[in-house]
Amino acid sequence: MSLPCPTIDRSVARPQVAGMGGVALALVLLCFGSSAIAQNAVGEADTAGRIRTQLAAQNDVEVSSEVAAKIARLPLKEGDAFAKGDLLVAFDCGLYQAQQRKAEATSAAASREAEVTRKLASLHSVGVLEVGQAEARAKEAAADAAYMRTTVGKCSIHAPFAGRVAKREAAPFEYVTPGKPLLEILDTGTLEVKLIVPSRWLATLKPGASFTVHVDDLGKDYPAQVVRLGARIDPISQTVSISGRIEGRHDELLPGMSGWASFPNHP
Repeated sequence: MSLPCPTIDRSVARPQVAGMGGVALALVLLCFGSSAIAQNAVGEADTAGRIRTQLAAQNDVEVSSEVAAKIARLPLKEGDAFAKGDLLVAFDCGLYQAQQRKAEATSAAASREAEVTRKLASLHSVGVLEVGQAEARAKEAAADAAYMRTTVGKCSIHAPFAGRVAKREAAPFEYVTPGKPLLEILDTGTLEVKLIVPSRWLATLKPGASFTVHVDDLGKDYPAQVVRLGARIDPISQTVSISGRIEGRHDELLPGMSGWASFPNHP
């Protein structure tokens, strides 16, 4: 339950506080303290009106194994860059490949058996039951072959986007099981700018608005644009989160760098 804050005339505030009882004084301090906290939380602004911000990767993915196998190749180390489609991990899947060949041979034989059975049925040499059983075996064998093709397809993992390796959690020749984390990769090509601004800015701040980001780590300024507004306002601090994007490609920028955002129309 929230208590209403008392109204205090600032011209006589000091005598009133001095004469208050313990409970009333605590209430006044609590109200003033909450107000100060709210003011400090609004935007993390400095004296120039800039807003504290941080760079974050648009895609931060943990690559995991989907098969139980030994790692044959793990060519990238922490910090290495890669392009979209590059090989990230390759597994030794000789056993799965052999099982795939067996399943495909079984599927081909079952399909041929079903075809012969249908011809015999047209000559009234076999019944409908035999035809149905042969076709069912052919479908089952085809499903097994498709399963093995899918499994073998998971024996290599390729990069879904261009980026860099943030962390390597496995080593070549290590035997891994499904779900084992192997690499953490970051999309460093498109970095997002994360910041919190006063909610009153929503009246004029819209997606597409331009602002400038000063990156402390590099001592440089970069042009940016607002791409997304937060879906909820913090009722205590009266702030809202927004996301921006730095324009152009800048290879020197890395996720985790921080700095200050300056909005020309919002002091």
